[in-house]
Amino acid sequence: MRHAALALFLCVLSLPALAEERKGRARVSANGLYSVRMVDAGPGKCRLEVTKESGPVWQLEQCLGTVDDYYFVSNDGERVWVVWPLVEKGKTKPEPAPKRGKARKPKGPPGWATNVLVAGQYGRDGQRVLERRLTDLVPARQLTEVRQMTHHLKWLEGTLGIPGKGPRLTDAGVVEFEPVGGSTQQLHF
Repeated sequence: MRHAALALFLCVLSLPALAEERKGRARVSANGLYSVRMVDAGPGKCRLEVTKESGPVWQLEQCLGTVDDYYFVSNDGERVWVVWPLVEKGKTKPEPAPKRGKARKPKGPPGWATNVLVAGQYGRDGQRVLERRLTDLVPARQLTEVRQMTHHLKWLEGTLGIPGKGPRLTDAGVVEFEPVGGSTQQLHF
């Protein structure tokens, strides 16, 4: 009986903690004027905040990712790049039955790599301005380096236990990162 009462007491104590917001790491623009971060206010409730030292500049009541994703703000504070290190696999197409004779290897990237969105640039109105897909950033011959899980892919060095440098904003205001097995890629505002 005492154990049940103690468990109930601990559950009641933890309720306020469940209601608290989770805030992502704030990242500063290259010129140091703006910062951006994602706030998770509960299931399906997110807020992207762009601030200055003087206070909020704008916010977007929209889930563009999670607090664990990477957000970078432009020097004018008007646009944000979101880089998703953990993405869902693409839908594979059923393979056609092989014709008699030699079985051919299908051309192009494998089905799990097609149409996988890994980065997006958003304006303050929440509209996606630019996007980058996995096959835009990882050459076909390097797709074997992508870490495949049951339903997701890990593709970005320096994140999720993959060795390397993580995504970063340069002094020139360019987002740089290394996909697994690839060379340095850049996202421009």
